Amino acid sequence: MLAGKHILLIIGGGIAAFKSLDLIRRLRERGADVTPVLTRAGEEFVTPLSVTALAGKKLFRDLFDLGDEAEMGHIQLSRVADLIVVAPATADLMAKMAQGHANDLASTLLLATDTPVLIAPAMNVRMWEHAATQRNLDTLRADGITVIGPNEGDMACGEYGPGRMSEPLEIVTAIEANLSEGPLSGKRILVTSGPTHEPIDPVRYIANRSSGAQGTAIARALAALGAEVIFVTGPADVPPPDGVRVIRVQTAQQMLEAVEASLPVDAGVFAAAVADWRVEGARDRKLKKSKDGLPTLTFAENPDILKFVSQMKKGRPPLVVGFAAETNDVIENATAKRARKGCDWIVANDVSPETGIMGGSENAVTLISDAGAEGWPRMGKTQVAQKLAARIAEALG
Repeated sequence: MLAGKHILLIIGGGIAAFKSLDLIRRLRERGADVTPVLTRAGEEFVTPLSVTALAGKKLFRDLFDLGDEAEMGHIQLSRVADLIVVAPATADLMAKMAQGHANDLASTLLLATDTPVLIAPAMNVRMWEHAATQRNLDTLRADGITVIGPNEGDMACGEYGPGRMSEPLEIVTAIEANLSEGPLSGKRILVTSGPTHEPIDPVRYIANRSSGAQGTAIARALAALGAEVIFVTGPADVPPPDGVRVIRVQTAQQMLEAVEASLPVDAGVFAAAVADWRVEGARDRKLKKSKDGLPTLTFAENPDILKFVSQMKKGRPPLVVGFAAETNDVIENATAKRARKGCDWIVANDVSPETGIMGGSENAVTLISDAGAEGWPRMGKTQVAQKLAARIAEALG
């Protein structure tokens, strides 16, 4: 898919720069031509020699290099690529991009280009969560820049949280999606997936049997058609797909907050099996058996995420897709749910235990829309996802 594609890779100054060496190798394995640009800060983490050796091409470093300017000026360098990739994209580089600075070769290339840009942020968790970085991120997304990651995990500094650069193969997948020129290129789609866990106490929770397999398959199918996918997932059994932005949550309230923070989008696919109720006043200590009898749990209703998004007065996605997992009267209940929530489509399925669908590898769904109820034959969840992604592409035109 990348054969003959020209990637301009800007390597920022962060410990994650070592992953960029593997990224170069992975891109070249797939036939891509990689022109590297190494920032001065990046040289503190990887050597020019290692970058040049892996890329098999001249390395660009300085803005005012007379030889480079004679052979290929920075304006031309910024425009001959099919895609500009910034990995790692440090907080400093993101700030320069958002504010339009041009005080070194990397920032000048990014300001002078009309080529699509993809960034893979990498920084300390506190830097990532800082209001200034989040403002810059919003600006970059509004400017049409694609963002992959960051992932959550242990930091080189010893802290834990979001800020780790996406793995090289995740970035490769995002690059392939960006260059695929698929029907969803340039579209931003939100997908929720998995169950939510509502705590009773620190060791117990309310949940359901959702594995997250269908939501993961949908996110992967949308990304394969070129979409930028934001994947908000509860604690699912199935790992999230590569090449999408992953936001992990536990509870329904956390999922709602993540969804709100991810808007605006061109479409929202709400495949998560969100718990309807939570325990009011969940204990901060483990409940113990008592001679006084069983504990009394008081339930409160969780936020209705699908209804909230479907009925937004401002910023509602042009297409909102809900899911209805039913055990009886599937079409009738799902049709009523669609009217009650206000979403555009409902994907309904029968999750009775005898079907083996919840937690299984297959699904049998009915797509309910203004056009009526359209039954699909039982098929693998991957095939269901691909068919739904194709319908979404048609609807978004």
